[in-house]
Amino acid sequence: MGKKVIGILGSPLSEGNTAKLLDRALKGAEDAGCTVEKIEVANLDFESCMEMFFCRDHDTCIMDDDMQKLYPKFKEMDYLIIATPVMTMGIPGKLKSMIDRFQVFFMAKYMRKEPFISKERRKERKALFICISGMKIPEVFVGVKLTIRAFFDIIDCQYSDELLINDMDTIRDVATHPDLLEAAYQKGYLLGKSVTE
Repeated sequence: MGKKVIGILGSPLSEGNTAKLLDRALKGAEDAGCTVEKIEVANLDFESCMEMFFCRDHDTCIMDDDMQKLYPKFKEMDYLIIATPVMTMGIPGKLKSMIDRFQVFFMAKYMRKEPFISKERRKERKALFICISGMKIPEVFVGVKLTIRAFFDIIDCQYSDELLINDMDTIRDVATHPDLLEAAYQKGYLLGKSVTE
């Protein structure tokens, strides 16, 4: 049975440049023998974390919304791909709110010392980060990567690879750059072929 890959689209544009790159990466993972699922954050119905701390003592959040469907998927997945644009030197608000709702994983791992992911599986779980920016400045990905790295750590998923593309305001349509789409495909394929070291 193939490994399970979740692809998270952080962009609100379901057919934009970020979505095109994610689709190619997921196609690569699928061609590598994985089962893939794409989740568009913009289509999820959930509230921001209210810091009720119900998850301090329980395996889930007290807020009953679409996040309840995501938690089991993130426990079961083998690989993760997050694709997002940079917005105001960070990630889009709804994606950040989704990440904040993984307080459930944080409390289990760091407060109760009962992480959802075993030590053995932590070595196997890997993640690919795809990010685009309209701006062409050296620091544009710094804050975004710190947030994503923290998220991967919380859910016990290794930051194994990245595809960072800046100057999208000049490129405009990633479809005019097949080399970038091919890079996304190859990174997805390599992720799907990952083996435990």
